[in-house]
Parts: sequence; structure tokens; C-alpha cells
Amino acid sequence: MRLSRRRPVLVAVLLCALAVLAARPAEGDDPHGSDTGSGISAEVARLYEDAAVATRRYEEGRREAEAQRARAQRLEDLLDRRRREIAALRADMGRIASAQYRSGGGLPIAAQMILAKNPDDLMRSHHVFSQAHLALNNTIVKSRRAEARLAADEARASAAWRALEERNAELAEVKRGIEAKLEQARQQLQGQADASVAAGACRGAVRLDQPAMRFSKPWVAPVETYQLSASFGSGGARWVNRHTGQDFAVPIGTPVRAVGQGRVVKVSCGGPFGIEIVLEHAGGYHTQYAHLAAVAVDQGEHVVTGQWIGQSGTTGNSTGPHLHFEVRVTPQTGSAVDPVPWLAARGVPLG
Repeated sequence: MRLSRRRPVLVAVLLCALAVLAARPAEGDDPHGSDTGSGISAEVARLYEDAAVATRRYEEGRREAEAQRARAQRLEDLLDRRRREIAALRADMGRIASAQYRSGGGLPIAAQMILAKNPDDLMRSHHVFSQAHLALNNTIVKSRRAEARLAADEARASAAWRALEERNAELAEVKRGIEAKLEQARQQLQGQADASVAAGACRGAVRLDQPAMRFSKPWVAPVETYQLSASFGSGGARWVNRHTGQDFAVPIGTPVRAVGQGRVVKVSCGGPFGIEIVLEHAGGYHTQYAHLAAVAVDQGEHVVTGQWIGQSGTTGNSTGPHLHFEVRVTPQTGSAVDPVPWLAARGVPLG
């Protein structure tokens, strides 16, 4: 149970915005191309952005829930103090009532007032009677006020907690809706990629809307968010020889970035690497991006650091969605070097 200061207008705006994202239909055509493949690639990229927004809003709500929980604990401590105050007031009333019972209630004092022999005795008896009556009334009033405050605080805290839970449930539902659409679009994208590989012909570059790129360094990781999987030099039944690159475990459709400025020297759709791109960089090094679901560049094109050059997938000799990344000293296979220290030497530690 938590008490929070609500911002209903802002919450309504956020929920409406997320609902629009979740309800947005998949587009069959891309503004940069007319084929269905371009449309689904662009839709996957847009849905990734929508999912990121939904996740961010949901995480903000979750963090707010944690802060609310802390405030609720403080409120609960306050309510406990008030409960103790009420118990003490009730104990006072009990003591007053017991004292009156032992003395016969107000009758002895009233009798003293009636039988008073002089004005001083009368005034003393009246004072004692008034003080006892006032003490009892004050105790009753304090107890009732404390009980009313306690009830109001409990109702306010309960209402705030319910509102927060409802809002977080709505955010979670919007997030699930976007992720379901994204998963469906990923499967469509991978299906088209598999068809291209089977035909041995690429569909051509899908011109994705590039994000604003403000990289302060000349080199970046090939994907923004990832988990490292098979590493350079690994052995196993999946490879004829040792593994020649570094694998990044990412979902289908993840934007793949050029690690540095360069030129596209190869785009191919077939063989063990499935859909792949090879870039040439200054100094004679080449980088390969394999098992893609789509390419966003053409052969001979120049790219800049961080530019989206394709989307990850699981084409070719792949056991699951990931990006196979290689660094070579020539465009051909067999000249690979370990990409992890190579990137680290250029200010891009992987982890």
C-alpha cells in the first residue's frame, strides 16, 4: 500500500501515446521502396522503437512503484503511532471511568455541592466536578479525532495504491501488445530472409530511417544492446575449424551498425553466412556482419560510424538469432583476427 502525489494529466497522456503505438497497424509499403520486404523491415525497426518507448514507460512506472512502496512504509509507521495514541487515549478514558466508578461517579461531588456549608466549599466542589468532566470530554474528543485521521489516511493510501497498480497494469498491457506485434513482424522478416537465401539473391537495400547519430568516438559496437555468445577461436561441431568471429546474441530485426567509417565491399545472400555484409575500413581492415535478416546498404556505398547497415537474423548456418561479427585483414575468409581486443584497442570494450 502506498501513498503518492498523482499527476493524472501526465499519466493520461503517456497511456494514450502508448496506446497509439500499440494500435498502429503494420505498414506494407516503405516510403523508400515499393516492395513488401522493405515494408516489413521498416515496420520491425519502428516497432523496436515503439517497444523501447513502452519499456521505458513501464520501467518508470515500476521505479515509481518502488518509491511508493517506501512512502507507504513511512505512512504505515505514522499510522502505527496514531494507533498507539488512540490506544493511550482509550486507556485514559478507562482510568477516568474507573476513578469515577470508585468514587460513585458524579454523585458524591454533587452531594458535596448541595451540602456545602459555605461558598468556598461550594466553589471547590464545583471546580473538581468541572475538571473531571472536562478531562473526560477532552479525551473522548481527541480519541474521535485520532480515529477519524487514521481512517482518512488509510483510505487515501489504499486509493493511491490501487491507482498505481491499475496504471502499471495498463502500461504492462500496452508493452505486451507492442512486443506481440514485434514478434510477429520478426517472423515475417526472417521468412523473407530465408526465401532470399534459398534463392541466392538479395532483395536489395532496405532504406531504414536512420536515428540521429552523435558518436563522439570513431568506433562503436556493431549492436547497441546484446549478450556475447560464441567467441573467437571457439571449437565445436558447428564449425569446420575454429570460430572466426564474435557472436552477439540479439533478437531478429535488431539494427546492426557499422563499427566505423568505411565502404561496402560485399553484400551476399547465400552460403554458410546467410545474408552478410563486408565493410572496408581505413588501414586495410575489413569487418563482416553475418546471418542477417535484411541489408540496408548497397555494394560500393560509403557508410559512417554507427550507421544502420542491416538487421540481425538467423540465416545461413545459424542455430538461433544472433549477429556474427568478424574483423579481417583482407576481404576474404581465413584472415580473421580476434574482434574483442581489436575493438577494445579502438575504445570499444565489449562486455
